[in-house]
Amino acid sequence: SLMAHMRIMVVIFLKGYPLITFLFDLAVVFDDCTSRTSFFFHSKDSRFKVDGDGTVKLKRGVTLHNGHNEFYVSTQSMGKKITVPVRVLHEARHGPHHNHHEMTTHLSLPVLNFPKSSGGLKRRKRDWVIPPINFPENERGPFPKIMVQIRSNNDKEVKIQYSINGTGADKPPVGLFTVDKNSGILYVTQPLDREKKDKYILLAHAVAVGAGIAEDPMEVIVKVIDMNDNKPVFTQNPFTGTVPEASKLGDEVMQVTATDADEEGSANSDVRYTIISQEPQLPSSNMFIINPVTGIILVNSPGLDREKILKYTLEIQAADMEGSGLTSFGKAIITVTDSNDNAPQFVTPSYTVSVPENEVDALVVKMPVTDGDEPHSSAWATTFKIVDGDPEGLFSVSTGPSKLEGIIMTAKPLDFEKNNKYTLLVTVANEVPFAVPLPTSTATVIVNVEDVNEAPVFSPVKKIIRKPEDLPVDSDLVMYTATDPDTARNQKVTYKIRNDLAGWLSINKDTGLIKVKTLMDRESTFVQDNKYSVVVLGTDNDEIPATGTGTLIIELEDVNDHPPTIEERMIKVCNKESSPQLLSITDKDGAGFAAPYTVQLQGSSLSNWTARMNDTGTGIILTLKTMLDSGDYTVVLRVSDNQGLDQESTILASVCDCKGADVQCTDKAVAGFGLSSILGILGAVLLLLLLSLLLLMFLRKRGGEKEEPLLQEDDVRDNIYYYNEEGGGEDDQDFNLSVLHRGLDNRPDVFRNDIAPTMARPEYRPRPANPADIGNFIDDNLKAADNDPTAPPYDSLLVFDYEGGGSEAGSLSSLNSSSSGDDQDYDLLQQWGPCFKKLSDMYGGGED
Repeated sequence: SLMAHMRIMVVIFLKGYPLITFLFDLAVVFDDCTSRTSFFFHSKDSRFKVDGDGTVKLKRGVTLHNGHNEFYVSTQSMGKKITVPVRVLHEARHGPHHNHHEMTTHLSLPVLNFPKSSGGLKRRKRDWVIPPINFPENERGPFPKIMVQIRSNNDKEVKIQYSINGTGADKPPVGLFTVDKNSGILYVTQPLDREKKDKYILLAHAVAVGAGIAEDPMEVIVKVIDMNDNKPVFTQNPFTGTVPEASKLGDEVMQVTATDADEEGSANSDVRYTIISQEPQLPSSNMFIINPVTGIILVNSPGLDREKILKYTLEIQAADMEGSGLTSFGKAIITVTDSNDNAPQFVTPSYTVSVPENEVDALVVKMPVTDGDEPHSSAWATTFKIVDGDPEGLFSVSTGPSKLEGIIMTAKPLDFEKNNKYTLLVTVANEVPFAVPLPTSTATVIVNVEDVNEAPVFSPVKKIIRKPEDLPVDSDLVMYTATDPDTARNQKVTYKIRNDLAGWLSINKDTGLIKVKTLMDRESTFVQDNKYSVVVLGTDNDEIPATGTGTLIIELEDVNDHPPTIEERMIKVCNKESSPQLLSITDKDGAGFAAPYTVQLQGSSLSNWTARMNDTGTGIILTLKTMLDSGDYTVVLRVSDNQGLDQESTILASVCDCKGADVQCTDKAVAGFGLSSILGILGAVLLLLLLSLLLLMFLRKRGGEKEEPLLQEDDVRDNIYYYNEEGGGEDDQDFNLSVLHRGLDNRPDVFRNDIAPTMARPEYRPRPANPADIGNFIDDNLKAADNDPTAPPYDSLLVFDYEGGGSEAGSLSSLNSSSSGDDQDYDLLQQWGPCFKKLSDMYGGGED
């Protein structure tokens, strides 16, 4: 009988038919060299069954007669039926106690050979096969250890020698696999490790001794069978996760994962998870459970509260072999996060405030709140809403920078006359919804509107009227009035015109009636697009007056008040075959009072010129019809608009001695005089310069002959001309103007006591309390000092220009007068009044 763990490989080559390959551990793979992967198979032998996926099954035990047995497999491919005979051979293992041809039912190295093809079928040259080898890792030996036997069907006819090459044979790791060259037995020399390499591919060679190659090289696959030699390893340790405190039972918290290096999909790598312990074990010891297959941790009990327990630590076990194999341990740290389970509360449930009317973005009230959730989280930050009392949207509410304060402001102007009191109902919530149902805190805000003096309001704010521009002076234009919104105050409104740039209008300050003050002009530069605008002011009579503005726009209707004029004021023409001259016409009036124009020559111009309008009636064609001498001539034309309003225009025509349109005027007299004039002017200028130079030299020479000046340099009268050079030194740079308020109390004590006054001492004004009178105070006291015989000399009178003391410059009174002015007559000083008495005493007293 065939053993159930037997691996059989059948390769069949049919001439003209597809290739069919069987590879099975009681399974068969069929390949017809196309992309087709599924076939219908039929076996006439009732002992064998071939499923659609190529699986070969034994229906009952198989007994081999005479060492072989045959069965047939049929299939359809490319429209043809293929029937293949299959011979099953059961070979005995070579060993000291077994004959090469001995049959046994306990052999572990079976070989399956195909009989030689008959008829038109031709067998491929290779006639030997080797099943794939499954060998467990971590085999304990002894080594070398037999794995499989390689045989050729020709070994009965000739002596065969076997060899292998490939990874593990002659390539690193070299020598891991060896083969007995005579028997073909394949050995492994050391334990295999599936986690390092799970498959080895070798090439087996069979050579007939003395006859060369007996078989083509054959691929031998060694698959390493996994053993449970690796325990699970957590992908990280510890794992960290979070759970909201308001989580429900069964809510997912986090997932732990572990990997196993053993073969994937086998029990050796099938990991199961278990929670070993929980810290702290409050409010219960099983707050969390874990899915043993996925490692997902779930909430198992109620009672999570961040404010009481912030963190849980779980010890997790991971075991392979579906939880009964190798184990490893890790930790999962779960942080309880805040949920919005505390509603914010107003600190004060009601407010009463006052707000002036007509103000936008005015602060109404600030409302602080408290919240027990985690600070600076979304469950702690607040939002506010006005739910009642503001149907018109006059107020806005926002959250302050602290996130725990509601700020109400005016969104639109409040009107005291319309409503002087508002009662607002405000609610507070968090940025995120409540995790559990919670009551909402509310606050009541009573807003009292304060009455303020409002400016009068013009109706309409922009008033447009249409009037002709030639209205007579003192004509009524319009009544433009404003109403005072402060109806309870019963105030009077007065009017004034502002921005009347042309000064055309006047207004009655009590009634608002606007009249024409001076004639208006639509063509004025103050008029834009036929519109003249002024601003009208309306001011009430409150203690602090308020002023409203309105705009009056006057659309001026055009009248024919500007005659047409000729733009050109001067022309040049030739007196022979003169070309016509085109003159342009302008009219400040509108199109209804302008072109087409008409023209008529006036006076003597009729005899020498012709004038007519061009085809469009907007220009004059002026032509010289008689030959005139060169010179300037006056041409008078009367131009009329389409309404008959006319005006004479005078043009200066320069007639030149030339021909046609090439006008070249040459004034010989002017040209000749110009050259001689230039030369004459240059000569006159040179002569004038020469005379001026001689005069200066003469005056200087005369001045050098006079050795003695009119006044000596050291004459005391020179000091009179230098009185404004004070030379105060360094200490008088920081001026203290408050000294000017001190009157004469601070004047120096340098009065002359040796001279008796000849007149009464004048009265000096005291320092004024009003700073605005300082100027008059200085002027009056200066006049009094001039007439005061006891006043000190000028060089020490520092009453009104006192700049401080301590100057490094000495007093001018201490300077000695020069003695070089003995020939001067100083008696005249006595006639100059008391102001020069000091000088008179110094210089007019003779040699003393």
